[in-house]
Parts: sequence; C-alpha cells; structure tokens
Amino acid sequence: MSNPLLRVDNLQAFYDQSHILQGVSLSVNSGEVLSVLGRNGAGKTTLLNSIMAILHKRTGSIIYDDQEINKLPPYKIAKQGIAYVPEIRGIFPSLTVRENLEIASRKGREGASQQQWTLDSVYSLFPHLKERAQSGGGKLSGGEQQMLSIARALMTNPDLLILDEPTEGLAPLVVKEIEELLTTLKRQGLTMLMVEQNLGFATRLSDQIVVLGKGRIRWSGTPELFSSESGIQRTWLGV
Repeated sequence: MSNPLLRVDNLQAFYDQSHILQGVSLSVNSGEVLSVLGRNGAGKTTLLNSIMAILHKRTGSIIYDDQEINKLPPYKIAKQGIAYVPEIRGIFPSLTVRENLEIASRKGREGASQQQWTLDSVYSLFPHLKERAQSGGGKLSGGEQQMLSIARALMTNPDLLILDEPTEGLAPLVVKEIEELLTTLKRQGLTMLMVEQNLGFATRLSDQIVVLGKGRIRWSGTPELFSSESGIQRTWLGV
C-alpha cells in the first residue's frame, strides 16, 4: 500500500491563547477526495491554514509526498504542488479573468502524473470564464469568482487541491456546476482535501469523510458509513 500524499499527525494550533486544534491526525491518499465536516467554529479553516502555514502558531507533523513541510513558508508549500482555494476566494478584482489566471501559471513538478494545465485547458473546463476573459475580477458574480478561484489554483498545476467551503453562499445551480467540475477533476486523478458544510455535496464527491468538533476528530470513515451515522450527524453537525 502506497503512502498517503498528505499526512497530518497530532496537529495542535493556536490563535493567541486559544487552543483551536487539539491533536488532529488525518491522511489523504493520492487520487482521493477527503472532506472535513463540522459546525462553524469546529476548527476546519484553522486546519487548512495550518497545513498551508498561514497560521504560524502550531505544532505537530505535516508530511506531504514523504517530506516534512511544517517548517516551510506558504510560498514554498505551494511550490511543493499544493494549491489552496480559500473561502474568501482571493481573486484580484482589478485584474481581468485572463490576467488572474496568467499570473498564477506555473509548470507542474517534475515527474508529476497530473494533467498539465494551461490557459486553453482551463478554458476548456471553464468555458464561461473564456467568455468573461476580459472582464475584471471585481465584476464577476459570486459563482463566477468561485470558478475563477478554482481555475486559478489549477493553473499552478497542483498534485493536491485544498478547498475551503467551495459552495458557500452559492445558488443551487452554481453548486451543481461546481460539483460537476470537481467530479471531473476527481476522475482525472486530482487529489483533493475539502472543507464543506453541504452534506450531500460532500458525501457524493468524497472517498473519505472526517468530522471535526471542538478542535478534535470525532469520526472518520467512508461516505456510506457516514450516511448511517445519524447520532454523529446530530451531535457534531446539528443535522
């Protein structure tokens, strides 16, 4: 059995004096999608920010592709082949759609098995962004901004795509479109770690589910098992 692409062991994370993550351990296997579920304030975004070294006050082990990365700064972690789509999307409103994509363009790591993303291949997956190529990022709808944020992450040619609440605040039709896009990426073999509140979306897309509650892992397993865990859903997700 091959090693996980990403392994987090005994992660402790702090904001000032608040102990947010308390011994979180999880692993993401190559080619799979792992979704982290939990209520607001459970520590989900803190987990992603810790992996990306956006949050500095943390201890534990973060191993990516058999290398310890928790001492690296965010830009070096990104260069290892990890792309982060934050909840705030983070696009440049003063740049056009095309400029937002081109500014992120980077060749994949040597020997990477993933598809090499170019402007043309991204436009093929996101035809609406091609239509809006000359529009300013600040002129886009929320759904279009989310599409652009994902597309820009792909332009870095990652081996691991990390997404924080990709469906947050979006209309049902846009959520369906995002799901179809991520399903396509999964079929192509892209590994994903996702934080999500939409249970149906998460369970349909994921190979593994982790439930985070009050900074600790409360449950983990397959979507099939999770669907039958009404007690876990009620206690830790309020469903």
